[in-house]
Amino acid sequence: MSDGALRVAMLTYSVRPRGGVVHAIAVAEALAARGHGVELFAVGPTGATFFRAPAVPATVVPHEPPEGDFDAKIASTIATYREGLRPILRDGGFDVVHAQDCISANAALGLRDDGVIDAVIRTVHHVDDFRSPSLVACQIRSIAEPDHVVCVSPPWIARVRDEFGVESGLVGNGVDTDRYRPPRDAGERRAAREAVGLDGRLAILTVGGIEPRKGSLTLLEAFARAREPLADRDPVLVIAGGATLFDYRDEIGRFHDRAAELGLNGDLRVLGPVEDAELEALYRAADVFALPSTKEGFGLAVLEALAARVPAVVSDLDVFRGFLADGDSALLAPAGDPDALAGALVRVARDAALADRLRHGGRAVAGRHTWARVAETHEAVYRDFLSGR
Repeated sequence: MSDGALRVAMLTYSVRPRGGVVHAIAVAEALAARGHGVELFAVGPTGATFFRAPAVPATVVPHEPPEGDFDAKIASTIATYREGLRPILRDGGFDVVHAQDCISANAALGLRDDGVIDAVIRTVHHVDDFRSPSLVACQIRSIAEPDHVVCVSPPWIARVRDEFGVESGLVGNGVDTDRYRPPRDAGERRAAREAVGLDGRLAILTVGGIEPRKGSLTLLEAFARAREPLADRDPVLVIAGGATLFDYRDEIGRFHDRAAELGLNGDLRVLGPVEDAELEALYRAADVFALPSTKEGFGLAVLEALAARVPAVVSDLDVFRGFLADGDSALLAPAGDPDALAGALVRVARDAALADRLRHGGRAVAGRHTWARVAETHEAVYRDFLSGR
């Protein structure tokens, strides 16, 4: 394989701002900046576009899933995506077809098995605890059958090996520090806070919506416990994001029921999915960032908060320990422990020296995780894979 430009088809399952989609867009753009010909693909409702306009050619295969049975919806999505990609990948002259999730991987694997494309590379961001038969099968095939697998963090390399018997490589994750940045001045911060109606309150921000994997109920309980020691700061919990393929209405119901029992509904701002510029402003408005997840592939939102110089409190997970140092770039609290999480939130809010140390250490971490470096790693993976074939 020469050192010439590569043609890359980057596949993702959605146009909405989930971590894997953010990763797919950013890697595609960074590879294009290195001179490669990259096109981005997704499947979505008719007329849908990506949550932000990618700086590479982008195609959304239109699909209107059937009502009712969830497994039928997944099968229909994969089939529509596969057939929509068939003429594009057949005629596009792509050197690499790279899928970022199980749905796009299954669509691409079907085309490989039909002889339309030669091979499929798959990034495993994390392994989900699916319950529906269609997604269980989708996930297993998408990890076991691609021609090469990569992961975004070392712990998932070990888990993919242990759980699936598949050896994988490491590509990492990144953040755009020009977009996710601290406020330029007091006026910009004031405007960002006024847009959310914070009115001088202590703003604790989480990004990812309300779902079990994000530890949403743990965060709610922790926030309730932290309110009294922080009463003079009048804390408010701001929750952004939540655009997902899956239906978490039961968890959302439990969350709001518990918030009402705790008397917290007046202290919550549940924003749902937000525009890209609004998300950037939320980081500039926040005082503390919290992500008490029970499982993460990497935690892109943490990098975004660190880049914006927001002191972070996260779960003590192996993926976070891989790039964060407790007390230096973030505070790590045991997953599922609302008392420990509350204590950490209070510490950051009360201890100005600690908060400054976390801001400084976190910004340094973000500076080491550039999309340019991630793209360079991807390029090396592609060339090694192609030369090996």
